[in-house]
Amino acid sequence: MISTAIRVARVGSAAELAAAALVMLGFPALMLAALVPSVYAFAAAAAVTYLADHYLHRKGSYLINRLSKVRAGLSIRFLIRQLLLILLLARLSLSDNLIFYGAIACFIAFYGLQAPHGALVTLIRNRRRMPVATRNVDLKSRIRIPDAPPRRLLHRSAEKMLHLDLAAVAGLLVSAVADSAVAGFVGIGITIALGCLYVLALMPYVRGRKTPPKAEKVLVAVDDWLAAYKPETVLYFSGSRDSAYQVNMWLETMEQLETRPLIILRERVILNNLAPTTVPVICVPGGVHLMNLDLSNVRVALYAANVGKNIHLLRVPTMKHVFIGHGDSDKLASVNPFSKVYDEVWTAGRAGRDRYAIADVGVRDDDIAEVGRPQLAPIQTWQGVPEGRIPTVLYAPTWEGWDGNPGNTSVVLAGENIVKKLIKADPPVRVLYKPHPFTGTVSAEAGAAHKRIAALVEKAAAERAADSRFTVDTAAQTQAKAELTRIEARIAELSGSGGDKGDEAEATRDGLVDVKKHEEIARLRGEWNAAYWRSFPSHEHRVITGAEPRLYDCFNVSDAMVSDISSVVSDFIASGKPYAVTDSADLGVEEFKRQNTAVRAAVILSNSASELGGLLDAVRDPSADPLAEDRRELKQYLLGPDEPKSIDQFNTAVADLALKAETRNVGQAARAAADGEGGAELANVLPGQRRSSAGDTDSVTTG
Repeated sequence: MISTAIRVARVGSAAELAAAALVMLGFPALMLAALVPSVYAFAAAAAVTYLADHYLHRKGSYLINRLSKVRAGLSIRFLIRQLLLILLLARLSLSDNLIFYGAIACFIAFYGLQAPHGALVTLIRNRRRMPVATRNVDLKSRIRIPDAPPRRLLHRSAEKMLHLDLAAVAGLLVSAVADSAVAGFVGIGITIALGCLYVLALMPYVRGRKTPPKAEKVLVAVDDWLAAYKPETVLYFSGSRDSAYQVNMWLETMEQLETRPLIILRERVILNNLAPTTVPVICVPGGVHLMNLDLSNVRVALYAANVGKNIHLLRVPTMKHVFIGHGDSDKLASVNPFSKVYDEVWTAGRAGRDRYAIADVGVRDDDIAEVGRPQLAPIQTWQGVPEGRIPTVLYAPTWEGWDGNPGNTSVVLAGENIVKKLIKADPPVRVLYKPHPFTGTVSAEAGAAHKRIAALVEKAAAERAADSRFTVDTAAQTQAKAELTRIEARIAELSGSGGDKGDEAEATRDGLVDVKKHEEIARLRGEWNAAYWRSFPSHEHRVITGAEPRLYDCFNVSDAMVSDISSVVSDFIASGKPYAVTDSADLGVEEFKRQNTAVRAAVILSNSASELGGLLDAVRDPSADPLAEDRRELKQYLLGPDEPKSIDQFNTAVADLALKAETRNVGQAARAAADGEGGAELANVLPGQRRSSAGDTDSVTTG
């Protein structure tokens, strides 16, 4: 029942649910105590509501947002408590007492302070919001960006300001008990004084040297940096917070480019969720600001997603535009008709080229280049099950998708059948369950199925731990856990806490990566991954959620995988290991293979998962695996050849396209020169970034 209430209330724990219940019950209790009247009961109920409210805010509870939506926001809750205190004083026959009028005057004045306080906080935050936020860009030497206001002034400022009424409330309750107005007036004085001091403390950060420079100066400084850095290849990305992984997967590739790279983001939330990188990053939320940046040196623009804001850079003809996507699969997103707006589309292998030809969505074959998948370099090739270890099978289903198509995920119809058969397999195997992070975000049915699957895996793990057939090296696990603790502490020390960044302006000023620290963190993450897998028995079933360990790390410790139609399957094929894919839509084996290239070397599962035996047989006896040769051929078809390395193919494609862009630009300049003054005027009105000719700093026409 409690778990159901937690799910319905959308809270994270039983403690959070209890706090919410105390808030909702506390206010009726306050009213009852005021009417009785009982000072002690009122004080107890008030303490409960203060503490429960504070706990919910500290947890960032979803219910706090919901209360605001139904006109029971934070300010209203404090006001109601204060009005009930006035009612209590009246019921105690203190309405003719000076302290009664003092209480009314105090709360009116206190609420009068809320307006300037809120206005100052909003103004400070707005003025410290940069028109262009950056990482790994040296703006410190070009413009002065002052330190952020102390965190204690702005963090949860409304809650802090409102809680200053505690002194007045406590003083008035003491006065009601002691029959003396002294404590009440002292409390009132403290509350008003602290409120005034809070407002005064904020005022210096509104103007003068404690505010960042205006947008015009920031944009000039960014342009100065761009002119000095001369970026040649840009990774452009726009999306929601949940899509940050789509740009994060390309960071390592950008770091390995042989040209000067730059990452351009359009949303601050993506910048805040960007993984650490040594590549310069510019976040430009405003379309006009983006179109006025000096990107005249850029020759190649890479796009990881098809979104509307791409048009703000696609309009620039001086660079070539490439869709690189964020995965390679047989989903419809991989042949989006929007792709024809790009100069080229880069796919991993021949399969991507054929996919566009079959879809016939307007992408010409001449505009497709096969560049492999540089991100797959960490995936290790299968060498068989290590001696002395039972096979490991990874179940990595995709999520339900936005359209509710029953063929999107196996979680709902097949997930429990798959896991039940795997945990009951004889000879035994280990099960790793790593669901897609979006699972359950659209479909409650998928979310419920995921929880049942996780419960199955955890129950099986507990039963195996009690099984005497499976031995445990306790000393090795203890050592590995100690190593994990040490590594995590060192990574936290190198990374710093989230509060170290200050606000957006300060993070922009101080956002230069320490390359040595970055490299050490990368090395430590590799050590962490190795220690993680040693920290529990190699036979233990496990549910794996969160960012770590990464999916590719799960690939490397697994001997086979069960999944759905997604880029996960295409990526896993790089390992050469046996895999199975679930035909959740019941298309039938032949039709399923016809529609989905990546499953042509897979064991096809129905929703009953009765075919899992074929996958387990291939793992236990690789020499008798009937699909081994098919997987080798499919790997090359989907992902391209092993040589040259994918990153080399990628760099070659960038260089070739940059040459095409430069050839086009030289041709345009030659035509303009040949046409004389009229040609030059025409060139000036063509859509593009600022002209690269010396001394020309005028902004482009954006209309």
